[in-house]
Amino acid sequence: MTNLSSRTIRYADLIPCRNAFIDTRSPGSEAKENFTLIGPGVSENPDQHIHIAEPHGFNIGGARQPGRCLNSQHSHETAEVFIVHTGKWRFMLGQNADEASIELRPGDVISLPPRMFRGFENVGSRKSNDFLFAVLGGDDPGKVVWAPSVFEMAKKYGLALLEGGRLIDTVKGETIPKGAKLQKPPTEATIRKLTTPTAEQMAGCVVNYRDLVGNPASAMAGPGIEDCPIIVPKPSNDGFPPGPITGWWPHGFNMRCLKMQSGASVASHTRDEPEVIFVHAGALEVTTPDGSVLLAAGDTFTTPKGAARAFRATSSDGCVAYMTRGGDVGGRAIFR
Repeated sequence: MTNLSSRTIRYADLIPCRNAFIDTRSPGSEAKENFTLIGPGVSENPDQHIHIAEPHGFNIGGARQPGRCLNSQHSHETAEVFIVHTGKWRFMLGQNADEASIELRPGDVISLPPRMFRGFENVGSRKSNDFLFAVLGGDDPGKVVWAPSVFEMAKKYGLALLEGGRLIDTVKGETIPKGAKLQKPPTEATIRKLTTPTAEQMAGCVVNYRDLVGNPASAMAGPGIEDCPIIVPKPSNDGFPPGPITGWWPHGFNMRCLKMQSGASVASHTRDEPEVIFVHAGALEVTTPDGSVLLAAGDTFTTPKGAARAFRATSSDGCVAYMTRGGDVGGRAIFR
């Protein structure tokens, strides 16, 4: 029997970490909140709360920041995908955030390639407090590589990073353990490898909500339901060609957007891969053999492999939900 509450993460119950990374006290970055929803994430603070530890083959996280709050330039070893839930966000590329920028609005998705410098900023009002839903590739997404300027700023404000990715806060009285080594800034040789892709390449890494188009051949499609591809690295087993985001790197997961009109439903079905549901707008009822759970905007639910689930849009204005599923080759829904 599945405990539905243990697989549900309510937006209102998210537990943030306000000093997850080495840039936490850098001017313009001090107000950000980081979340680890599923998997270990990449936090450098051992006190980061993990909502669901179960391995999925990918990690789910989030960032909440007020307007003009910045996440400093860094690089990841695996795919990093963001869904804009609320607000207007700018993603800046390059070691010094000056090589390119991309602005996104609610419902838009960006997949940032590994091994390149990126940062992001909420460009809305200072009174806003907006949220990004994030997916990182792999059960172990590795550690963050920070731009050299981030290390300089961190030292000024009493933060140090150990080799292996543990954050030391000297302002709170923490000391560097005997024999421990500090993480050094990346070398020039490393930086040369973290190059920004061309503008043409990056254009293929973004999908705007207004451009999402459903696949009528999808088994999930039906009256009042559109099943829209976002990340499909390879031809899927349920009739989706690659795209619109494929990537020249492995993602390790597929992503779709399910748009449902009020009252529309998807019959009970199973999948052979894990599925994480993030509700972007409206309300979605998920029914399983162990009961039902009603998800509101901002809520997250994970369904284990092989478990039956059915969907129904219960809000008067319908529902928009993003589905992240394991594997570069998308599986098919199995209706019984």
